[in-house]
Order: sequence, then structure tokens, then C-alpha cells
Amino acid sequence: MDWLSSLHLWEALGVALGLAYVLFAARESIWCWPCALVSTTIFIFLFWEVNLLMESALNVYYLVMAIYGWWHWTRDKPDNKAKLPIQKWSARKHGVTIFLIAVLTLLSGTLLNDRTSAALPFLDSFTTWAAVITTWMVARKVLENWLYWIVIDAASIILYVDRGLSMTALLFALYVVIAAYGWWGWRQHYQQQEA
Repeated sequence: MDWLSSLHLWEALGVALGLAYVLFAARESIWCWPCALVSTTIFIFLFWEVNLLMESALNVYYLVMAIYGWWHWTRDKPDNKAKLPIQKWSARKHGVTIFLIAVLTLLSGTLLNDRTSAALPFLDSFTTWAAVITTWMVARKVLENWLYWIVIDAASIILYVDRGLSMTALLFALYVVIAAYGWWGWRQHYQQQEA
């Protein structure tokens, strides 16, 4: 088996597990975290191979967050409730978050553009920094994480098409749809929880 065929097989496995992660997360299932653990390990190496340096680094972070999310969702439940409650952020907190993503994108995009051969350095930086913060939001069960993911996933499609990762681009198109479903489901659960 040649290198390119092997790359596509690993991509297919990473895509399948990534899809399982998001579907499980949308349903608030703890099984999202083991799927994330394996899929991110695959994508660390896959993205490095196609010169998406920030995406590769992002997946190292995802690996750590998969462990944290698994721990947090099982251990950090207030009053021994069955599930960690969904929380909602204020407009001010979202403003600070968006500003932070913009600053980090500009800084790392400039560094990558000037000092590396990274592909699409500003878009790669945006999707990476936005995903870093949004993954933390998922682990903390912040309702609005799904709205952030819609934007991040749509932008990521451009990266993967540019690098010839068509299965991954298709996965991220599905992620946009699943993120809309996740938003709807979590919002309903949040409203029930608050009632």
C-alpha cells in the first residue's frame, strides 16, 4: 500500500470518529470524549503531513480537552445530578471571547505568514484559536458553543478543500448541520433545565 492510499484510510477513520464525536456531543453522551481522543490523535499526524501546522497543533489541544471533557462531564456535577447542567454566557463574555479570537488570529497568522510555509496562515489561525476556545466551551457545556462551531466548521471547509482533504471537508460540512442540531437540542434542554 502506497503512502497516499494509507493517508486516505487514516483520514476516513479520523472522519468517522470525528463524526461520532459530534453526534455524541450533540446528544450530551459521554461517549463523545473517547471518539474525540482517537480521532484527534489521527488528525495530529494527518494535518502535519499536509502542512496545516496550526490544525495539527489544535489537535494536540483537542487530545488534552478530550481527557478533560471526559473527566469534567463525569466528575464535576453539582448536587450529584445525572448530567452536568448547560450554562449560558452573557453578551459581554461573548464580546470578550470574539475579541480574543481576533487578536490571537492576527498574531499567529502574521507569525505563520512571515516565518513558515504554512498554508492559508490567517484562516488556519482563525479556525485554530476559535476552536481552542469553543472546545473549552463544549467541555464546560456552554450553550452557545454550537453557534461558534457553525462559523468555525464552515471556515474549515475552505482549508481542507485547499489541501485536498475532501473527506475531511465533507465531514466539516456535516458538522455545520450537526452543530445546528446541537444548538437546537441543547437550547431545548437548557429551557427545560431553567424551568
